[in-house]
Amino acid sequence: MKRQLLLLFVLCYSCIGQAFALEPFTIKDIRVEGIQRTEAGTVFSYMPVKVGDTMDDEKAAATIKALFATGFFKDVRLEYDKDVLIVQLQERPAIGQIDLIGLKEFPAEQIKEAFKQIGLSEGRIFDRALLDKAEQEMKRQYLSKGKYAASVKTTVTPLERNRVAIRFDVEEGAFAKIKQINIVGAQVFREKDLLGLMTLSTPNWLSWYTKNDQYSKQKLSGDLETLRSYYLNRGYLEFAVDSTQVQISPDKRDIFITINITEGKRYIVSDIKVAGDPTLSEAELRKLIKLRSGAVFSREQLTASSKAISDRLGNDGYAFANVNAVPEVDKEKQRVAFTFFVDPGRRVYIRRINVVGNTRTRDEVIRREVRQSEGGWYAQDKINRSRERLDRLGYFKEVNVETPAVAGTTDQVDMNVSVEEKPTGNILAGAGFSSSEGIVLSGSVTQDNVLGSGNYLSVQVNTSKVNKTYSLSFTNPYYTDDGISLGGDLYTRTTDASTTSIANYSTKSLGADVRTGVPLNETDTINFGLGLDQTKLSVFPTSPQLYLDFVNQFGSSYTTLRGDVSYARDSLDSRVAPTKGTVQRASGEIGLPPGSLTYYKLNYQHQKYFPLSRDFTLLLNGEIGIANGLGKDPLPFFKNFYAGGVSSVRGYKTGTLGPKDSSGNSIGGGRRVVLNSEVLTSLPGLGQDKSVRVSAFVDAGTIEPAGGAFKANDFRYSTGVGVYWVSPVGPLRFSYAFPINAKPDDVKEGFQFQLGGVF
Repeated sequence: MKRQLLLLFVLCYSCIGQAFALEPFTIKDIRVEGIQRTEAGTVFSYMPVKVGDTMDDEKAAATIKALFATGFFKDVRLEYDKDVLIVQLQERPAIGQIDLIGLKEFPAEQIKEAFKQIGLSEGRIFDRALLDKAEQEMKRQYLSKGKYAASVKTTVTPLERNRVAIRFDVEEGAFAKIKQINIVGAQVFREKDLLGLMTLSTPNWLSWYTKNDQYSKQKLSGDLETLRSYYLNRGYLEFAVDSTQVQISPDKRDIFITINITEGKRYIVSDIKVAGDPTLSEAELRKLIKLRSGAVFSREQLTASSKAISDRLGNDGYAFANVNAVPEVDKEKQRVAFTFFVDPGRRVYIRRINVVGNTRTRDEVIRREVRQSEGGWYAQDKINRSRERLDRLGYFKEVNVETPAVAGTTDQVDMNVSVEEKPTGNILAGAGFSSSEGIVLSGSVTQDNVLGSGNYLSVQVNTSKVNKTYSLSFTNPYYTDDGISLGGDLYTRTTDASTTSIANYSTKSLGADVRTGVPLNETDTINFGLGLDQTKLSVFPTSPQLYLDFVNQFGSSYTTLRGDVSYARDSLDSRVAPTKGTVQRASGEIGLPPGSLTYYKLNYQHQKYFPLSRDFTLLLNGEIGIANGLGKDPLPFFKNFYAGGVSSVRGYKTGTLGPKDSSGNSIGGGRRVVLNSEVLTSLPGLGQDKSVRVSAFVDAGTIEPAGGAFKANDFRYSTGVGVYWVSPVGPLRFSYAFPINAKPDDVKEGFQFQLGGVF
């Protein structure tokens, strides 16, 4: 039986038309030959013909095209033998393995996962076009890392069963470092100062950490915008970046960056006008404008002015207010006048508040934080505050608030609150170290959002050589609808002073308390608490006579009914590296009758940050504490204040300032003052990165006996330098201080440090 090749007819038909057209025939059977991995049924599913169809040249061409389009086959041939269609196939090889040799900069699994996204992975059909794409992608990744000399060579090796092995041989080479950055055209400001504004830099002693000496197109774009803002905020209205050139040395190790700028002239604001149809009075609008006539032009102030007017109108329901500042430039006199055209638009109200994305957190938990009301006028400040309050809950990865217009209306919008949940249960284990308490181990199981109710539950363990604490806490932040919280704690605490420079004693406490928080406004809350504490006190023959006398008079076991009140206000601009703002904390503790011990203990702290310049910040901190017994009772000595150490007066060993016993051990006191003055700046070489800051400080402090007066001669002073580092393993704090007026019985300690939090 003679087979005839349909492919010949198909080719002839496509080239010279119907002269050699295939004589149609009815397909009585279809056979597939040459396949190894692909099932015959899979081939049939892709073919546009089946048994019983009439085969002609058009269907033959369509069949070949369809089978090639699958990507499974390297060759497709059609034959027929007495009305039997024979499909001859040659499969593409499958990828049997992928090997990455010489890979160090990236994890191998990460690269293989990237390959998988483009269709190149073990088990898939091999396609050389994808191999070339993968090779180029690897090179691009190395270029983004600054390794311009990296090379990638691929080798394809046949394996048995029609498979191939792909090998990527990578020579990563060294990082290309920025050798030089030049700013051409800078005359008003020193080039050195301008370079200091930029993130990119030439290598320095911290480059191993910052990687800022490695070129990045994104970082350069950010630096150019920083330069532009710097000039525009200082009056240079016509400043422009003319061009940038990035050149690499022939050995691909050094990069040279040249930035060409035109500074232009400095402009003064000559006049400020307000136009349009504002709903606010001109006097009120002018109060919102930060620019002033006669002052140097600042783009930052111009933008802030437009935003302030828009936000103010937004607070009154004008959601779509448009504020446009139009300049009038006088180049000869170097003056610029601005007219603020204000168009409030139509006043709108909120039709409906929609909450989506909360798969676990109850709707009511979200809605009680929303300050905008349904049916009320649109208020931008309330919407912003709602977003901030939801963010502060800590339940969500992301909070988005949108206010789309309601279709078919001109005065209604909806408020759509979209949240993305995140896990709110944590099992944490940590460690810290300080020069005062040694190793501090901590562990906790915490659920911030119990069953989506917004309630807080925590079990915590914190241990060090001085303190060991085990506690269980629960808080309902909305015990009442107006935001009064209610919570409670159970705890056991052990303190061993024998391992410190404090006079020898130890306590074991078991206690419980209930507490409530009453919001005063959106940011301030006052807290009240009432607790019962059972304390077992142990003294030793080496303990001070004062301690022994206390035990003889009151015994060694005490039941204390404790009342607490506290207040805090925090307006810092950053949690990591604040540069402005204030922190105020006030707290009071009182031992109430009929408890065994009656006393009071008051604390107040006022901390303020002042921006001295773009790079330097002044921190002033003041703390005062007063405590004493009530009635005829003395202050329990284990309630005394202490000072000295890395968190109070540096340069003196922790807790050693103030009165001492006959052996020279500190016994603390009932009155405490700590004063700190510190100038902070980013570590040189880090640019704008404030995760590491250095400081120069002056500390002062004293401890006085309960009921005693503060005496100037009893204050201790120190000065020194410090380092704060928000490291990946937790906050680090180092200081080296020199006591200024130490007395012979003071315990000095120059170098002090703390890793992590000490509880």
